[in-house]
Amino acid sequence: MAELTASDRILCALDTTDPDKATSLATQLRGAVGGVKLGLEFFGACGPQGFAEVAKAGMPIFLDLKLHDIPHTVAQAIHALMPLRPMIMTIHSGGGAPMMKAAAEAATQAAEKIGCPRPIIVGVTILTSLDEQDIAAVGLTTPVEAQVVRMARLAQDSGLDGVVCSPFEISAIRAACGPDFKLVVPGIRPQGSAKGDQKRIMTPDQAVSLGADYIVIGRPITQAADPVAAARQIAGEVNKA
Repeated sequence: MAELTASDRILCALDTTDPDKATSLATQLRGAVGGVKLGLEFFGACGPQGFAEVAKAGMPIFLDLKLHDIPHTVAQAIHALMPLRPMIMTIHSGGGAPMMKAAAEAATQAAEKIGCPRPIIVGVTILTSLDEQDIAAVGLTTPVEAQVVRMARLAQDSGLDGVVCSPFEISAIRAACGPDFKLVVPGIRPQGSAKGDQKRIMTPDQAVSLGADYIVIGRPITQAADPVAAARQIAGEVNKA
């Protein structure tokens, strides 16, 4: 696989329920970022038809639905979603090894069946909107980093291609899971950007220098007066890594 360029590493989160706005942004950003992310907000409002409209912009799409259910249901969901041909899909690693194994196998089978590239299947670990206090409130007494590494190892052993983690767990996961395990990293804020609802954040160059494969950035790009210029400025930061 070719080395990722700085712009390839940027996945822009299109946090909107408007398919026309999402398609326009995806079209503008083609060549300035490596792909766009469509999540629950968009998919709940627009469904597969909206996804297909955005795909016409010719951009790779990260479908971030964070599937979490019994193994059979998650596998069937992946089979149902594969005709959309996403580049990356998310499941929750908290669903356990049987669920993750079923998801990985379903992705392989579905890709072979319809003759398309297999998407990268990554497991969500601990959301970047949560901190140690939030984790303790739901009964997890293990420190965040140790818990994320545990989940990453389980995801790798279950056949997933990588995980979603905060930038603060990159180094520990790299040490535990090696250089080929994909790390998709939200919680990225360029210098001078507002934190929003993220708590465990880092700048683009810091995250990539630590070993992030992909960095997920939304509002600093989508709410900029010139989204393309904002994306290119972030790519310039990444080049410093």
